[in-house]
Order: sequence, then structure tokens, then C-alpha cells
Amino acid sequence: MTQIQFNDALLGLRDKLHYYALSLTSDSDRADDLLQETMLKALSYRDKFIQNTNFKAWIYTIMKNTFINDYRRNVKTRNTFEDSNNDMHLLFSKDKVYPSPDSFFGAKEIQFTIDNLEDEYRLPFTMFLDGYKYKEIAEELGLPLGTVKSRIFFTRKKLEKSLQDYSYN
Repeated sequence: MTQIQFNDALLGLRDKLHYYALSLTSDSDRADDLLQETMLKALSYRDKFIQNTNFKAWIYTIMKNTFINDYRRNVKTRNTFEDSNNDMHLLFSKDKVYPSPDSFFGAKEIQFTIDNLEDEYRLPFTMFLDGYKYKEIAEELGLPLGTVKSRIFFTRKKLEKSLQDYSYN
């Protein structure tokens, strides 16, 4: 496929790609960005396209993978900021209003409750709080992945029930 044929085929799919991008993002602006990034990648990696294969499927795969990678990157960035203790100072206001003594007592009470859980629940939960991924916890404790996930889930439920006095509702 020549450069001109490649460009014509790519431009011919533009409208269909835009509709597909809309179905993935549900947002017109994000769909436009996804379409632009997909077309840029297709042009950049034109040499990777294998002759006599399905061009349309190749382009759609680029778009889908771009969307998935962007989504994962955004989730990871959001979780990294929210879970990072190093950025805790950013969450406090500039007026130096710090947590009240009651909130420190609440934190001690929460830690005491976690420490008094049975080992089978406490260990996976504390590892999860320390930043371990489910798979890493399962490997470390020699448990099936599903068991780790359910123990962490049930630990959250137990903590919710025992610490309902500290709820923000």
C-alpha cells in the first residue's frame, strides 16, 4: 500500500472512527482527542501495517488500545495521588488548619480495631493498605487470589460496622 493509498484509507475511516471513539468515551471532546491520537499513531506506525491484512481492524485496534492505555494511566495517576502519603501536605489548607485532637483519637481507635482482627483478615488487609496488589498478597500468603479479595472485602465490612461512630455521614 502506497503512502497515498494509506492516507486515503485512513481518511475514509475518519467518520466511522469518530463514532467508535464516541462509543468508547461518551464525550465529544475526548472522542476528538482519541481520534486524533489514533490517526497520529496510525501515520507514525504505517510501516508496521502488514500488506493484505484488514486495514480497518488494524486502525480500530489502535484506537481501542489507545483508549485502554489512557484509561489505565488516568486511573493509576488518580490512585497514586489519592493514596500517596507523600502528598498528604497538599491536602491541608494553606491556613495551617490541622486535624483536631478528636481525629487523632479516631485514627488510634481505627488502628486498634484493625490490630484486633483475626490474622486471616488482618494480614491481607494491612498488606493491602501498605500498597501491595491483590496478586502480591496472594503470593506472599500462599492464598488463592479470590480468597484475598474476599477477605479484604469482608474486612472492610467488619470495620464499617465496628467503626460506624466515626462515619462522616
